[in-house]
Amino acid sequence: MNGPLAIRDARPGDETNIVACLHDFAAFEKLDHIFRLTPAIVGRDFMGERRKVQCDVAEWEGEFAGLMVWFRTYATFQAVPILFLEDIFVRPEYRRRGIGKAFFRHLAQTAQKEGAARIDWIVLDWNSRAIEFYASLGAPIAKDWRLCRLHGEALEKLAR
Repeated sequence: MNGPLAIRDARPGDETNIVACLHDFAAFEKLDHIFRLTPAIVGRDFMGERRKVQCDVAEWEGEFAGLMVWFRTYATFQAVPILFLEDIFVRPEYRRRGIGKAFFRHLAQTAQKEGAARIDWIVLDWNSRAIEFYASLGAPIAKDWRLCRLHGEALEKLAR
């Protein structure tokens, strides 16, 4: 990518910036009370051959500006991959520079290259700025699908 913005795969040395950025995102979403990510976990799960997720980093003039974390899943009915965007966050001082849109363009190009049917993600219902941004990309909020989540005591009880 030409100009002041570069999007690249996370690499060793990014761990501290990734943790800080995702902690800021957790605080924004009022979820920092559950935040447990460490640089060691980032090194294990976000990088290398056995990573659990993909992590792309945005740099603006060489400075860490944001990230997106995503992974692959599968659409069984269509028999094609799906990309699931877990987190996308641009540091406040780098917003309004097209970084979020560049992240989505990068992920859309990856989806097309891999033959993915779609990109899915979740947005909190109170985050109106994000909802407006996603709609501007052509991604309206699905009204007919609801997120189900099994966790905590209910997960433990069911597993017994």
